[in-house]
Amino acid sequence: MKPDISSREDIKLIITKFYKLLLADQKMIPFFEDIVAHNHLEEHLEIISDFWNDILFDTNSYSNNVMKKHVDKNVFVAFKKEHFTIWMSYLFETIDASFDGENAHNMKNRARSIATVMELKLGVYQ
Repeated sequence: MKPDISSREDIKLIITKFYKLLLADQKMIPFFEDIVAHNHLEEHLEIISDFWNDILFDTNSYSNNVMKKHVDKNVFVAFKKEHFTIWMSYLFETIDASFDGENAHNMKNRARSIATVMELKLGVYQ
């Protein structure tokens, strides 16, 4: 039986493995090229881990506007429906590989909800 997500360390593990998949995907790498080129990947992983920690464990570490970040990125690299499909597929695969339980299910449900809102805001919802 797999454990549930129970700490920020678990979240960081998920995010690190998830980003390895994203960065290896030719359709997804354009969204992250500037982060990698400026050697900001580790900082980015910490920020994303804070975001998910706030969602799952009701902390208050993330201080950015996640929607604005994606709207701003969309100006330079256009999001399409397939990007959200790939994103969710990799995230769910990563969570399911190591975790199961209420927090794991909550993370996937919140990811689905966040993706839907972003798709609507970016005009790619189908």
